[in-house]
Amino acid sequence: MTKYLLYTFIAFSLYSCKQSLSESKISQPYDTAETEIDTLVAEKKEAVIPVLDTGLYDQKMAYLSHDTITSKWPPKTAYPLPGAILPFNRVIAYYGNLYTSGMGILGQKPSEDMLAKLQSEVEYWNKADTTTKAIPALHYIAVTAQKSPGKGGKYRLRMPDTQIDQVLELSNSIDAITILDVQVGHSTLQAEIPELEKYLSMPDIHLGIDPEWAMNTGHVPGKKIGSMNADDINYCIAYLADLVKKKNLPPKILVVHRFTKGMVTEYKKIKTCPEVQVVMSMDGFGFPAKKVNSYKNAITNEPVQFSGFKLFYKNDVQSSPHRLMSAKEILSLHPRPIYIQYQ
Repeated sequence: MTKYLLYTFIAFSLYSCKQSLSESKISQPYDTAETEIDTLVAEKKEAVIPVLDTGLYDQKMAYLSHDTITSKWPPKTAYPLPGAILPFNRVIAYYGNLYTSGMGILGQKPSEDMLAKLQSEVEYWNKADTTTKAIPALHYIAVTAQKSPGKGGKYRLRMPDTQIDQVLELSNSIDAITILDVQVGHSTLQAEIPELEKYLSMPDIHLGIDPEWAMNTGHVPGKKIGSMNADDINYCIAYLADLVKKKNLPPKILVVHRFTKGMVTEYKKIKTCPEVQVVMSMDGFGFPAKKVNSYKNAITNEPVQFSGFKLFYKNDVQSSPHRLMSAKEILSLHPRPIYIQYQ
């Protein structure tokens, strides 16, 4: 049962309970019947209030750190709100854009074939790590950086709602979560993220940001690796946290792409909170040793909260040993990534 159906079921159950009790109490004094009804409804509400298992959370966080507590891992952050996806699940995401095959697996295959392949990767990870359930995700680039300025001179292109809606339909068909990714170009997070609010207000939709394409230096996207600082990331965290509070949502995931130290500056100033789960994801490509080194420098040595790792079906196999890293190799990293992305 998806979260959407669960919330609907709870609301309907509470309503049905009050209706049926009201009808059965008609012959009783009004005040007595109302009191009993309200008491039962309150008890039912209390019964469905989610509670975070902090003991299990601590156990899972320790597992990601190979059961070794160091000065860096696991990071000291507050417990998330109930309903948190991480670290209870490992997210397995397909990345890309439906308009082009050049941005990732999400746009390279017919939808049916793509979803089947994603589900096979989820099964692969479930077998590789039986302690952590793997769940599918579609990581869709909703704002893409461009090599030309476009009408607004912002070197970015916003995808139409019709395409986002199509991605949501695909996600719902396999009970996957959706991550909407933003490449700002010459624009800003403050200008782009509010445009996605109607989607980010939904329980199963999360956010990704890509510093590589943030051209605060004025360069054309793709000519130089961009960067974001702690203030940029804190803006996203605060924005999502506010949505969670206002809409009474489960915690949001924020994925931050990173493969060099310069892509994210002042990481120690990033402010985590119970409403948002921050994943710093190593998304560089290349042979295994190169990827491991990038992970160590950009993720292991600069902890924030959770870690992620990207695999490239094409770029990773172009040099020796001409293969993707295995789940066993990735799970040996410190910390173990809880978010795996395929491009």
